[in-house]
Amino acid sequence: MGAMQKIDIGCGNNKAEGFYGVDQFPFDGVDKVFDLSKGDWPLSDSQFDYVRASHVIEHVKDTQVFLKEIHRIAKDGSEVLIETPHYSWVDSWNDPTHVWHFSSGWARCLEKGQYLSYVTGEFKILESRIEFNSSFRSIIPRLLSKLFGQESYEKHYAFIFPARNIHTRLQVVKK
Repeated sequence: MGAMQKIDIGCGNNKAEGFYGVDQFPFDGVDKVFDLSKGDWPLSDSQFDYVRASHVIEHVKDTQVFLKEIHRIAKDGSEVLIETPHYSWVDSWNDPTHVWHFSSGWARCLEKGQYLSYVTGEFKILESRIEFNSSFRSIIPRLLSKLFGQESYEKHYAFIFPARNIHTRLQVVKK
């Protein structure tokens, strides 16, 4: 059995150690440069065991193509980690290259039988959690999220007590 093949999509200058790094800009350490918003990435089908996309999905113009390509290049059962700013956090809005703003339930439409799974391929949600700032003030939203659930927190309190990021772990399901 060979070594685990891992890819860091949109790695920028911060490619994770031991990962193959791709980005649309030729930063130091990037192994392959191409447009992440367009289909037909120059990568083989079912090549990767683990996919990491940290703070990149909010930048791509076509998230359906982006997710479909992730599904294509990942092996059946592979884990996919996608991190993005929470829509209530100022960083989601103060970068003019962000074209999307996400809530904690963003990936539900990728699960079996859901509408987007027919376009992107099927994913199983392993985890989707809101992450908060480490300040003392974040105790309140952490508590609200735990007591009432993430959806209730987002509906009633997110713009009063902002979250920082969304950490989503998916599993690729191929038939």
